[in-house]
Amino acid sequence: MDATVNAINWFEISVNDIARASKFYETIFDVKLEQSEMMGMKMAFFPAENMNGKVSGGLVQGPMHKPSADGAKIYFNGNPDLGVALGKIEAAGGKVAMPKTKISDDIGYMAFFVDTEGNGVALHSNK
Repeated sequence: MDATVNAINWFEISVNDIARASKFYETIFDVKLEQSEMMGMKMAFFPAENMNGKVSGGLVQGPMHKPSADGAKIYFNGNPDLGVALGKIEAAGGKVAMPKTKISDDIGYMAFFVDTEGNGVALHSNK
């Protein structure tokens, strides 16, 4: 792999209910997801303007996408302070699985949550 490019270039979060999951992520991150259907799947994309090598992705409801709390973890950028998004999770229908936790002075903080679909997801921020 070329070390000058991102190790990840796209992510998909599996969902059972695209409308419910979209509302959850729009609420906790204060964004608007763009909905679409393609290849027999319902999708909702995170904002991706002026990407310039940045990673983005979306929510996907389809036969090959099954939500899970186990397996790979996606860490959303919670900068400047992941506590803002984390504080919205339970009111939006999710569950905080691990509160804001300091990793180290150099690395920052992390937290885990379970979204409305049952996926285990994470947040990271410097503060």
